[in-house]
Amino acid sequence: MTTALLAIGCTLINPSTSSQTPAAASPSAAMAELHKDDVPVASPIAKDVDPDTVTTEDVTYGTLGDVPFTGYLAKPADASAPLPGLIVIQEWWGLNDNIRTMTRRLAAEGYTALAVDLYDGAVADNPADAKTLVQAAIQNSDRLTQNVVAAYNYLVNDQQTPTVGSIGWCFGGSWSLNTALALPTELDAAVIYYGGQVSTDAATLEPLQMPIQGHFGSLDTNPSPETVQVFESVLNDLDKDAQIYMYEGANHAFANPSGTRYNAEAAELAWERTMAFLNEYLQDPS
Repeated sequence: MTTALLAIGCTLINPSTSSQTPAAASPSAAMAELHKDDVPVASPIAKDVDPDTVTTEDVTYGTLGDVPFTGYLAKPADASAPLPGLIVIQEWWGLNDNIRTMTRRLAAEGYTALAVDLYDGAVADNPADAKTLVQAAIQNSDRLTQNVVAAYNYLVNDQQTPTVGSIGWCFGGSWSLNTALALPTELDAAVIYYGGQVSTDAATLEPLQMPIQGHFGSLDTNPSPETVQVFESVLNDLDKDAQIYMYEGANHAFANPSGTRYNAEAAELAWERTMAFLNEYLQDPS
């Protein structure tokens, strides 16, 4: 793998090429509507691991304009050689304790997992603050793109990871796809949990070279099942390696590490599929 050099502006998801709910004029408004009664309590998917099985540290993985990109790194304590890397991308709440827990859980599965911070240290504990943070982040999408590319370069160059994938939930699901779009030939796999701003534009998706797995709820409105169907059809028409799953009876955020919208049956099946997918394309790539 080589260091990724970033060209801003041509492939990222934007409102003209992404899904929008009819009732929402902006991505932040759509997320706020779906999470209006939500709180960032730990969901059952955020199961912590034995602390002796992983090592963790706060790291700086890049800078932009003298402002550092800082995140949370976890990897198996008994690692004796470089391991596959994962860019772990927060929900709209920010890089909170539940995302750190998920990062440790992923590390325990045999990964060098780096949870990026797209809010530069801010964390929300209520929907109003989360809306403010996500809106500000979306308006500065160039910085977010530089952030995830810096995370990729840190994993490859500093951690010597032989392969790198991305995974994210909700806002982070959209940014898992954005990471793939920013690194269309470098990234080795991308997992999307119901990113509301998934693109259905063929020209935007055409450069993607990595396998993609997506998890979506049939009751979700952002993205809607109709949008997901178009997303899958476009990927198939482009002959992309895509595994798109729709979970009947599941709503938006059904597998989030944070929140009250957890659907155990759907979340546990999605996790099993995620682990199998990452193992196939990162642990044992053909």
